Amino acid sequence: MKRFETIVRRIFFYGAFVIAAIALLEKIFRFFGYTLLRSYSSPWRLLEIAAICLLFVIVLQLRQIRISTSK
Repeated sequence: MKRFETIVRRIFFYGAFVIAAIALLEKIFRFFGYTLLRSYSSPWRLLEIAAICLLFVIVLQLRQIRISTSK
């Protein structure tokens, strides 16, 4: 179970940065009049999703710290 949590935490952590990079690229492309993603009306929505993923990673990390200090 511990190994699974570590993998999930890494996936969410790296995924959040990938989503944030896509949002930044979308903002740059929109400055020039193009778009990468047509389904999202704003790149800010992607940044919100990235922030939620990072919040989830923080919660998992704090839980792991609490468990390791209680032993």
